[in-house]
Amino acid sequence: MTPTGCMAKEKGLFVKKTIKSLLDEAQESRHGMKRSLGAVTLTAMGIGAIIGAGIFVLTGPAAAEYAGPGILLSFVFAAIICVFAALCYAEFASLIPISGSAYTYAYATMGEFTAWIIGWGLTMEYLFSASTVAVGWSAYFVSLLRDMGIVIPAKFAAAPMSYELSTGWAMTGSMVNIPAMLIVALIGTLVAVGIRAAASFNNLMVIIKLGAIALFVACGVAYVNMDNLTPFIPANTGTFGEFGFSGVLRGAGVIFFAFIGFDALSTMAQECRNPQKHLPIGMIGSLGISTLVYIVIGFVLLGVVSYTALNVPDPITVAVNALGPSFVWLRFVIKLAILAGLTSVVLVMILGQSRIFYTMSKDGLLPKPIAKINDKFQTPFLSTIMVTVVCMLLAGIFPVGILGQLTCMGALLAFAIVCFGILVLRYKQPTLHRPFKTPFVPWIPLAGTLVCVIQMIMLPGVTWFQFLIWMFIGCVIYFGYSVKHSKARLALVKKK
Repeated sequence: MTPTGCMAKEKGLFVKKTIKSLLDEAQESRHGMKRSLGAVTLTAMGIGAIIGAGIFVLTGPAAAEYAGPGILLSFVFAAIICVFAALCYAEFASLIPISGSAYTYAYATMGEFTAWIIGWGLTMEYLFSASTVAVGWSAYFVSLLRDMGIVIPAKFAAAPMSYELSTGWAMTGSMVNIPAMLIVALIGTLVAVGIRAAASFNNLMVIIKLGAIALFVACGVAYVNMDNLTPFIPANTGTFGEFGFSGVLRGAGVIFFAFIGFDALSTMAQECRNPQKHLPIGMIGSLGISTLVYIVIGFVLLGVVSYTALNVPDPITVAVNALGPSFVWLRFVIKLAILAGLTSVVLVMILGQSRIFYTMSKDGLLPKPIAKINDKFQTPFLSTIMVTVVCMLLAGIFPVGILGQLTCMGALLAFAIVCFGILVLRYKQPTLHRPFKTPFVPWIPLAGTLVCVIQMIMLPGVTWFQFLIWMFIGCVIYFGYSVKHSKARLALVKKK
């Protein structure tokens, strides 16, 4: 068997891997990375990736500006969009249990260049997301220390540069964001030394944040005023997206970004004990649990405080203050929960990105040493360290706005390709054994593809400009290095 098992009839940019060759790779990899993840651990890691600061930050402004109490319906609509993608991811993950996620799925269905574009797009999602969240973690950590009487000078806890659309780049007077770099270094080290240690730490973070959320709900439910939930969908102002049903849909577009992260589980296929069974459970289970948590905390938040008072970056704090002075201590708990939530997101994103680079390196599209498995830790050590260092630099130097703008574009691109890939593979190879099947094909994959494309089109022009620049850089790397070292192309040359 060739290293990649390519389809000989495909050439150039569209050279593919066969499903058989990918399954053979999965079997060969059983002696590589350690398989220690089960369904419960994967579900916890999915929750860790999904429930971050989004629920604590986005719910209030989305309700105040777009949907009112109808934001609870927005959660449901956003979850349905993600379920479309999750069901398609689950089929691919059970069929092709390789760490490459959407990159590998595209390689099997649409060819190498499409796979590279997806891999480069996933880098936007995972690498930039980890850096963005690390900057947010730094801000909350500094705030928590300030509450305890410990002050970190701003010059060591903020980016040295800022960016505004109207004025461009400017110097802030700060030197480097040290807390952001330190949390990335800590998490990167955990991921590098072993998947079991990383998973155990993630489980602890998930317990802390779910515990804090449960505490907020338990304290707040007795103070829910149903009048605050009436009218459930405020009348539209006459402008699309400002309340009414269109506001609920606009709110779903905003809240959608709080669900990103479940797809990172597919990068852990080669570290699962039974990927065909456990990956679908982990992805769909974590998405379902996160949706339920979002709806419950949203109900209490909107019941305690009128949505008109929630257009702030810390809506949960507003609700805690409304409970009265006897609940001041709950503010500390909420900040701790946010820190735990952000920490688990950083962990899963670094883990996912290191596995993407590992798989791309195995295919020859990145330098070979990146794919080396450390004998002691049984992890792609160099890949993880490389991702960690780059993430530290991004988090330490750049402002959160620049880091966060590309994350959602990369996620939507990957979701759209995965959904479309299910349609392609079902049409071209309908007899393949699929341990998990996406239901209602072609309607669910088609709906997932269209919704993600529409969401991409609705993103602002500046995001598209940054996206095109990022993709141009990726194309330079692909045509400058990858095409010369691609194992798929080399295998075709040998056949000739």
